[in-house]
Amino acid sequence: QVQLVESGGGLVQAGGSLRLSCAASARTFSSYSMGWFRQAPGKDREFVAAIRRSGSSTLYADSVKGRFTISRDNAKYTLYLQMNSLKPEDTAVYYCAGTSLFLATTSEEYGIWGQGTQVTVSS
Repeated sequence: QVQLVESGGGLVQAGGSLRLSCAASARTFSSYSMGWFRQAPGKDREFVAAIRRSGSSTLYADSVKGRFTISRDNAKYTLYLQMNSLKPEDTAVYYCAGTSLFLATTSEEYGIWGQGTQVTVSS
């Protein structure tokens, strides 16, 4: 089973940008639709974005639409999340996840998870 490792988190000022990466361990990466989720302290894990196996279709939460971009490079077994115009409310641990379903948006639909990377946005 593929393993996922996130990187790229950190501390950034409001209005700034970060790019998260999620490296997969196996060539089977391209057989999974992928997603990004986040969890802030004291809150439930929430959907951020999803991308189809081929990268041809994407889906975003309303809260990040127009600011975040999900993409993937199947040749490099890597998923990305470009985050622009960051806000303090974007502060959370960000997780990448894989699913055999099509553009799933709930955490229950994903069976493979990374360990998470912290993103902190200061005001």
